[in-house]
Amino acid sequence: MSKKLISVVKFLVILAIALTLLYFASRHVDIHQIFSGMMKANLGWVLLSFACSVIALIARAYRWNLLIEPLGYKPKLKNTTYSVSIGYFANLAFPRLGEVTRCGTLSRTEGISFSSLLGTVVVERIVDVLTLFICLILAAIIEFTRVSNFLSPRIEYAKHFLTSPKGIIVIVVTIILIAFSIFYFKRKQREKEKKSAIIQFFYEMMKGIKSIADLKRPGQFIFQSFFIWVLYFLSAYVCFFALPATSSLGLKEALVVLTLGAVGMTMPVPGGTGAYHLLVSQGLMLYGLTETDALVFAWLLWGMQLFMIVALGSLSLLLIFFNRKANQKKSPNNNNNQ
Repeated sequence: MSKKLISVVKFLVILAIALTLLYFASRHVDIHQIFSGMMKANLGWVLLSFACSVIALIARAYRWNLLIEPLGYKPKLKNTTYSVSIGYFANLAFPRLGEVTRCGTLSRTEGISFSSLLGTVVVERIVDVLTLFICLILAAIIEFTRVSNFLSPRIEYAKHFLTSPKGIIVIVVTIILIAFSIFYFKRKQREKEKKSAIIQFFYEMMKGIKSIADLKRPGQFIFQSFFIWVLYFLSAYVCFFALPATSSLGLKEALVVLTLGAVGMTMPVPGGTGAYHLLVSQGLMLYGLTETDALVFAWLLWGMQLFMIVALGSLSLLLIFFNRKANQKKSPNNNNNQ
């Protein structure tokens, strides 16, 4: 099977999963009601939520610079921001593709080792997972009763489903797919290990991971990590005021939305499609919102983030392209002057 065909199959499988989740999230609601509700949103609050998300993206780029500093480089913040934006954009095609894409983009614009950059992104992901875990614990403690009421019927349903004939088929198919994937990737790994370049690649990547221990400004790194998640929290909180149905919700509800939304975004589907809508809407329904109102908010916040990713990703690609063209025009003139 050719690599292109494998990529196409992977994309179709991921897309099918995303659409299935989207169907389960919205199957009881008229899609026209959702978009009608979104159109009634207060644009001012939506723009404020949008601004929080944009600042969070820039803060993430700045934090990445802090991790790159120990490697002996000082990339321009604008180039790091472009790279992060393009990485988010790439994630819309394939989950986790963004990490590779943003490293490749910054490697080309700043001349930094790709594998070292990949190591710094591994550190970022570890920090983000730990932060999300803390948010999950806080949400569970603050809203213990609601979380228990939310999980109990779903755990019972999962038990019933997994012991049914359909569930057994799903388990068997999943085991087969996992076994096939492990076999496939191990075979690929053995092929790669034959190449000496792989040793150098992992050496460079470990240098990037080691950057966390060599931080020149650890306090700034911790602050930026905290600041990024505060901005995510504020983005969800201020967006509550954009809709009449969610305007009475407060800080606890925003924490739940932040946590469930972040979990949805980590799912292996493009841009959290379906998973985000399902988790956020189900979480908001715990606070008495109708399924329609909950989905209107989930679609609004997700749609705003999608717009930001597409807009900033496209703009970043254009700016990098024009900067490269401008630099190419300057180079011949510099050579002639010499």
